[in-house]
Amino acid sequence: MAAGRGAELLRPLTSSGRATFLELFFDLAFVVALTRVSQRFAGLGDDAGWALVTGFGRTLLLFLALWLIWSHTAWITSRYEPEQPLIQAVVVGTMFAGLIMAVTLPRAMEERALPFTAAYLMVMLVRPLVVAAALRGHPRRLVPFRLAVWASASAPLWLAGALGPDRLRLPLWAAALALDYLAWTLGWPLPWLGASKVGRWRIAGTHLADRYQQVFLIALGESILVIGVVFSGTDYSAERAAAFTVAFTTSALLWRIYFHRAGLLLTDALDRAAMPGRLGAVSERTHLLIVLSVLVTAVGYELVIDHPFGQPRPGWLLFVVGGPMLFLVARLRLEHEVFGRLSRSRIIGLVALLLCTPALARWTPMAGLSVVAGVLTLVALLDALRSRGRPPELPASPIGRGATDVSDSEA
Repeated sequence: MAAGRGAELLRPLTSSGRATFLELFFDLAFVVALTRVSQRFAGLGDDAGWALVTGFGRTLLLFLALWLIWSHTAWITSRYEPEQPLIQAVVVGTMFAGLIMAVTLPRAMEERALPFTAAYLMVMLVRPLVVAAALRGHPRRLVPFRLAVWASASAPLWLAGALGPDRLRLPLWAAALALDYLAWTLGWPLPWLGASKVGRWRIAGTHLADRYQQVFLIALGESILVIGVVFSGTDYSAERAAAFTVAFTTSALLWRIYFHRAGLLLTDALDRAAMPGRLGAVSERTHLLIVLSVLVTAVGYELVIDHPFGQPRPGWLLFVVGGPMLFLVARLRLEHEVFGRLSRSRIIGLVALLLCTPALARWTPMAGLSVVAGVLTLVALLDALRSRGRPPELPASPIGRGATDVSDSEA
């Protein structure tokens, strides 16, 4: 009886599997968070050397903390029925915590460290306990229980970083975040209970694909917001207008390259996978890189539109060229995950950007962004030529091929 009552929270087989309006509402907080991450990255444009490295590392850590919150929530709504009032309350509560993290993020490494940490731990520690209690006697209650135990292990590091000296915050939080990601990778193993790796979970593959595609579009939307806000200043010179146009073209090319065709067929790939959880877990890491690459590229837009023909600086090369290069690497991963191959067009694009980088370090920011847009255009054209006259491809993911779904009662 208890297991039956707890089972009401699980996604039924008749569920549509599509993302809900509740999750789109949740994403609004993540939009704010990504904007704050982008602003922190943009503040590094004038830095160089060790200051650039440490500044980038601090912002990257905050982004990875936010990503862990978002990805955990995506998996929760892929496993549990989002129409259940308790799950809706959990998602809305997570949204509020995410919004707190977003508004404190610009100074999260300084005087707002404690509220940022408190919001993060509220999600990582309290949320799984609520879900475990609601599942009552159902075997799956052990999964959120594992999450809570591991979160309690990293919590002292988070709190020590927030309350301790500023110089120790970065190493303590880096250790705490590494522990949280290690737990996610290993499946939160506990003595006598073993592990529960996400690759073995029963999930709604269609739903997870929807969420990954949506978070990419959210990141792309944030880049469009950056383009519009920066260009809407008082200076409407022809140089800035040209930079605005090239930046928008670059974003459009990122959209095209992502969805042709692996990004578009991710849903089918997860539906066809023998173990969708395994493919979903691998794809989660890929989309982390994709979202990060779009954010970094958006910072490059801001730097170029502000000073299209300014003096080249070490910081701008990291964003203008480094962001698109990371995107192509992540898109290579996605191509392999969906089709089991490496994309020649993306390899060509990566090689072209690598060869151009030494020269771009001496050119103006506008020239660098124009070269990036030209290389991405080449990638998109090669994609179009490859698919021209051919029937639509079907996904052929090599991940979990030949495997059967697990019988683990906690899956």
